[in-house]
Amino acid sequence: AGCAKTKSTDELIADLKSPQDKDRLIAVRLLAQRKNDAGQIVPALIEALKDTENDIRLSAAIGLGSFGEQARDAIPALQKTAQSDRDARARRAAGVALSRIEPARTTP
Repeated sequence: AGCAKTKSTDELIADLKSPQDKDRLIAVRLLAQRKNDAGQIVPALIEALKDTENDIRLSAAIGLGSFGEQARDAIPALQKTAQSDRDARARRAAGVALSRIEPARTTP
């Protein structure tokens, strides 16, 4: 184990509101790895889909997809991202995330 202090889920969720893009990007990527806290993290990642930075929206979409069915609440936000996000990568990632959350669904 590294000696760097591991931030709690609550601290990472707070970092999603940081004025620093780098802090938000690190938080969105680390949160996606914490499957045990899906109830807290999925709503935070849904909120991150509205971030001004393309990479953060992209990472939020990928992260939501990694939660699979636990991210059902994200379906409306991901559909909106898949249809109208200004970044093609975020649109594509949202489509992939939707297919992971609802495997029976066809990707747009």
